[in-house]
Amino acid sequence: IPTAYGRKGDTLYVHGSAASRMMREMSKGIEVCVTVTLVDGLVLARSAFHHSMNYRSVVIFGTAEIVTDEAEKNEALFAFTEHLIPNRWDDVREPNSKELKSTAVLKLEINEASAKLRTGDPIDDDEDYGLDCWAGVIPLKIKAEKPIDDSLLKDGIEVPDYALNYER
Repeated sequence: IPTAYGRKGDTLYVHGSAASRMMREMSKGIEVCVTVTLVDGLVLARSAFHHSMNYRSVVIFGTAEIVTDEAEKNEALFAFTEHLIPNRWDDVREPNSKELKSTAVLKLEINEASAKLRTGDPIDDDEDYGLDCWAGVIPLKIKAEKPIDDSLLKDGIEVPDYALNYER
């Protein structure tokens, strides 16, 4: 399930609704894994069997703990916000007590992790290289486009530089 996350030192924070079944189950002291994958391209081979993806992926293993301390929860929400949009936190209202109560934050110490990536061309069987079939990579990118003002935005508020020039 797509979930916002942020990192502070060797601690990964994940965030979701306090009503979320996933968040409630993860907070029960069970072993969990958190996976983040970025797909960089579709790898089209000469045979259907050898199609693949170019990607970057990390898996973190451990036991998640619920964050109950309001100050730590606020720090985690800062980490999420700054991970998604650097410099945004200073422009927005911080969460109030009601919002903090309705938000579940779990922390996972990064003690065991695995990273994997794939780059490059398709790898076909030797006999397939002579086939009359296109093979190669279709690169994929996530590209920020021009920000769109909220329809209820007050007049005179300009798009901040971090939104106007956002890129990852």
